[in-house]
Amino acid sequence: MLKPAYPEKREIALWLGIYTLVLLWSAIAPKDRFIWFLEVSPALIGLVVLAATYRPFPLTRLTYWLILVHCVILMVGGHYTYAEVPLFDWIRDTFGQSRNNYDKIGHLAQGFIPAAIARELLLRLEVIRGKAWLNFLVICFVLALSAFYEMIEWWVAVASGDEAVEFLATQGYVWDTQSDMFMALIGGIAALVFIARWQDRQLAAHS
Repeated sequence: MLKPAYPEKREIALWLGIYTLVLLWSAIAPKDRFIWFLEVSPALIGLVVLAATYRPFPLTRLTYWLILVHCVILMVGGHYTYAEVPLFDWIRDTFGQSRNNYDKIGHLAQGFIPAAIARELLLRLEVIRGKAWLNFLVICFVLALSAFYEMIEWWVAVASGDEAVEFLATQGYVWDTQSDMFMALIGGIAALVFIARWQDRQLAAHS
């Protein structure tokens, strides 16, 4: 079985430091505390999972840092809500866009980072052989995860009523769910195209 390139203690400390600082900033006077919790909870769950699996099954440096990027995206979205991130308000107004598109960055990451995680797990656990089938299963995982997240949004909306409007971040766009899944698909494909060799080098570093 391939062995990962483990992150060093100082790297772990830096990772945790960035995560903690951004989380604390995000939690200070968010626009809506309930929405903040909904948006940030995947990052909190992710930290617990990473802590529990670090010793028995550590991931590569690349995957850990990609996960951190995703956590930061979630925390920023939680602080402002996805529909009101200031930078993307400026982009909307400057380039004449019809909506704040920060949520599309989130869904792009929702494809890119899970694709990296799924690819690493499939390779290390030797689930499948052959590049074509590997890529196919990674994309299937990305789309399944994206669809499941859309169902979670639906369930929260049904349970919370008007309070979930900002969590959904549709901003009146009727094809928002479909475009979210399309962005996740693009992110998954981009991960396979741009980081596969980098990930392979890290996986083989201590084999």
